[in-house]
Amino acid sequence: MRGQGKRTRPFRPKWRLYVILAVELCVALAVGLPYFIGNGSWETWGWPVWISDVFSLLVVPVVVFAAFSLVRHQLRERADASRTNRLMDTVLITSREWLWAIGADGRFTFSSPASVELVGYEPAELLGRHFRLIIDPHDLTKALQAKISTQNAAAGWSGLHAMCRHKDGRRVVVEVSGRALYDDAGRPSGFEGTSRALDPLTLDSLATDEIRERVEAVLAERSMLTAFQPIRSLETDAIIGAEGLTRFADPQGISPEVWFVEAAAVGLDVELEILALETALAAAVRLPPTLAVSVNLSPKACLDARLPGILVNAGIPMRRIVLEVTERHHVVDYGPLAAAFASLRGRGLKIAVDDAGSGFASMRHVLLLKPDVIKLDRDIIAGIDTDRGQRALGAAMVGFAKEIGAYLVAEGIETEAELSAVAELGMHAGQGYLLGRPSARPEDWARWAEGFVSRGT
Repeated sequence: MRGQGKRTRPFRPKWRLYVILAVELCVALAVGLPYFIGNGSWETWGWPVWISDVFSLLVVPVVVFAAFSLVRHQLRERADASRTNRLMDTVLITSREWLWAIGADGRFTFSSPASVELVGYEPAELLGRHFRLIIDPHDLTKALQAKISTQNAAAGWSGLHAMCRHKDGRRVVVEVSGRALYDDAGRPSGFEGTSRALDPLTLDSLATDEIRERVEAVLAERSMLTAFQPIRSLETDAIIGAEGLTRFADPQGISPEVWFVEAAAVGLDVELEILALETALAAAVRLPPTLAVSVNLSPKACLDARLPGILVNAGIPMRRIVLEVTERHHVVDYGPLAAAFASLRGRGLKIAVDDAGSGFASMRHVLLLKPDVIKLDRDIIAGIDTDRGQRALGAAMVGFAKEIGAYLVAEGIETEAELSAVAELGMHAGQGYLLGRPSARPEDWARWAEGFVSRGT
């Protein structure tokens, strides 16, 4: 499928057509065969001429009736096909579920109009674009593997919760159902399925109770861990820091971002964030002492009265800690947030704005918080080597960071071409699967002290 064109069914000859052709051939032979072979009329063969005339008179009505029936059948089939196409178009246009298909290369080959309401993109804007435009492939892969392990992979999957990026930068929780596609040779040829929005704020009471119970169990058992991803200098290629990424022991394959969004729906988001912060800082004690440690926190959690004590008693000097402010919550008044950071900055804490450029909120953070570090979102970095607009935006951010004295980190670098592009633009550091994958293994962290470990590990 491609686009939203009509799905007309190609006409294939029915057996009636072959019968009509055969009968017509018999009529032609009955009348004209003797003349065709040069033997005169049927009388010269000893047959009365009226035999061929009677045969023709009997057969012609049959042929005409069969032809009429065939034409009527074709018209009926076309009417049915047209009616089916109209119904399908109605479903696609009115359904709030987004129907999509992607090819083996990960690019969209079909999108229903529901994509506008769900992720903000028109179908024409998605066709030919890679699905990483709206969802992180690595998070999706891990969630999909966990989901398929509990379902019949051959029959597809359903009920997968994932986090999509809206065109305006917002995060949208969606439920995804789909199946893998294969060509005639049995080779994977893509995926097709449906997605629908999940609004945690309007979940029914049963779902809310289930979420609360699940989050409270994590808080009580402190059953989360931290994986660190290295951050490299683009000038020396040395590992200069690591970002703590929260991981949950979740057999359902729910992504960490969905965990936090669902926790917000039951009023436990700050509690979950505080636990994630404490877990990350406890694990950071085992990182090489030369590395900066980046941890994520929403603006709401940054105002929690427990934060200063947690940072002071972290077990590592506060000058090594970089607090990355996310856009998980909308900030109305930046005054209290700036005041809270002022005292912590006086003790050596550095402030970073995460996912800069992904939405309006992140750029407000940059303008009003005057961060020490700006981390550019993957949306800006992906394809920056070929997209002139993204390259111009990257260059502008380099100039902006220089003006305010901020350190610029490019997130989500996955190709050598992207790495070369951000280095040429003058960005200071990089992070991404090309430069080093997240790891929850202390033995991997120990190797980062060498500073020049192999990329991609």
